[in-house]
Amino acid sequence: MRIGIDLGGTKIEAIALDAAGKELRRVRVATPKGEYEGTVNAIRDLALDMEAELGESGTVGVGIPGTVTAATGLVKNANSIWLNGMPFERDLSTALNREVRCANDANCFTVSEATDGAAKGYHAVFGVIMGTGCGGGISIDGRVHAGPNGLAGEWGHTPLPWMTGEEFPGPACYCGKQGCLETWISGTGLEWDYARATSSNLRGSAIVAAAAAGEPAAQASLQRLISRVARGLSTIVNVFDPDIIVLGGGLSNLDRLYDGELSRLLSDASFGGGVTTPIVKNVHGDSSGVRGAAWLWPEPETAKH
Repeated sequence: MRIGIDLGGTKIEAIALDAAGKELRRVRVATPKGEYEGTVNAIRDLALDMEAELGESGTVGVGIPGTVTAATGLVKNANSIWLNGMPFERDLSTALNREVRCANDANCFTVSEATDGAAKGYHAVFGVIMGTGCGGGISIDGRVHAGPNGLAGEWGHTPLPWMTGEEFPGPACYCGKQGCLETWISGTGLEWDYARATSSNLRGSAIVAAAAAGEPAAQASLQRLISRVARGLSTIVNVFDPDIIVLGGGLSNLDRLYDGELSRLLSDASFGGGVTTPIVKNVHGDSSGVRGAAWLWPEPETAKH
């Protein structure tokens, strides 16, 4: 049995999968915000509750909103800031008396889709989450590739390529820089773009609906979004050249991302053109993160207690 746990800002979700990936049980609890020890204990209790209810032990993987640095074992870049600088993976392993594997939540999304989702059977997968912010993850043969600094796939904090005069230097990002992809390619970025063009504040879903109804300003905002996604992904193709790109998050539900226009713009923006990389929608939706955490243990071994 594999247990996956997704640590979010407001909730912690746990899932248990059998060897074939069938869901056995799912549980959600509130995140103890600001409480490091409380978060460790909540995850421990969820895993033990799963095992007690199902009558067997399992491996445990945890998706976190940050990354674990290999050299130190400490968390960094987490928006759940009470995790930063803490040996979270090590403390969870101690609490559960077995090895626990942690990975960035975007990497968990990518592993999920590479294992039994939209990218099943592909060797090198790049996964994108476009929601309130945006991020990316890399999976090689169904395993996370995080790099020694835990930064592989941190697409959201690279700059928008080939900015136009109107785009430069870009909005301020919470990371302290300007023009990060996260400020452009996200629900927040879409809303900011539309507001800048119209002085009207609409939610992202309302902008999409307005575009479908034929409103020129909303249509123009979506066109700019697609251009920015293509330019952003071109850097991934130029450097990593994945076999497939899987989109997730709320913006991944935009049908226009899959009608051929994004693929054409990506090919135009990439070095030399002629790019044929498939761009596909995720299969597991909001469940990809927690499923991917469970699949951090791809090998069929039992947990070591």
